[in-house]
Amino acid sequence: MMNLNEQQCGLVALVGAPNAGKSTLVNALVGQKIAIVSPKAQTTRTKLLGVAIEGESQLLLVDTPGIFEPKRRLDRAMVQAAWGGASGADVILLVVDGKGGLGPKVDLIMEALADRSEPKMLVLNKVDIAAKDRLLVHAQKLNERLAFEETWFISAETGDGVAELKAALAKRMPKSPWHFPEDQVSDATDRMLAAEITREQLYLQLHAELPYASAVETERYKERDDGSVEIHQQILVQRPTQRAIILGKGGARLKEIGSRSRTELAKLLGQPVHLYLHVKVKPDWEDDRGLYRDIGLDWVD
Repeated sequence: MMNLNEQQCGLVALVGAPNAGKSTLVNALVGQKIAIVSPKAQTTRTKLLGVAIEGESQLLLVDTPGIFEPKRRLDRAMVQAAWGGASGADVILLVVDGKGGLGPKVDLIMEALADRSEPKMLVLNKVDIAAKDRLLVHAQKLNERLAFEETWFISAETGDGVAELKAALAKRMPKSPWHFPEDQVSDATDRMLAAEITREQLYLQLHAELPYASAVETERYKERDDGSVEIHQQILVQRPTQRAIILGKGGARLKEIGSRSRTELAKLLGQPVHLYLHVKVKPDWEDDRGLYRDIGLDWVD
């Protein structure tokens, strides 16, 4: 039995440009999938808390939306959620795509980080596919602009360097009782998780065809007496042409999305899943306050 006086617990906020690999890193640190991942930029829309344990330390990992120049209300809400997730963190991890390198998006974040008082660490991700000399140049340039307390070279995808990073973060956590039970890995509700998994399948299967303007709403989530769960979801799009893309010929594409999402959900929830999907055209879904609340974002005027 662990001595409660020895427990450590703290907040680690992951910030970075879209597609830096923040969600993949959160999953790797937790040790299982809690955040959805796709090649599509801006996949993460709301701040999600992952819970990881290392020795006596419990790490509360905030996976934030990628920070970029916001143009629409949804964009502004996502960027606000990202910086809100970093507020008061015990450590801010700036995650940079080591292969993609630096640029205006990283510059934007560096400028904002310069004014923040939280301890900061630099994580150069994707070392498995990045040129080693470029990684060193990136690290040097970023450290010249901002005094990071530590710099790490990792691959969240392969796990290279992740265990060492996790151990280093654990040592930095303040003395504090754990905030979550030992077996809890996320603060996401099953309803939210179900919507995210279906949205992930939309991105994975329709990466080039489906525009960013789509959302998934879990309308009904019901535990059945036989131990299975019944989930009804609505996929919202802005135009009839987008609805046709998701449905596919004779509804084949939607059926495949549902099949893969059901399999993934059953694995994550540990119980059989009955998933019912339908697609609705709602041109103004981005202006629906209720939907923002459901996906965990604040309404931004």
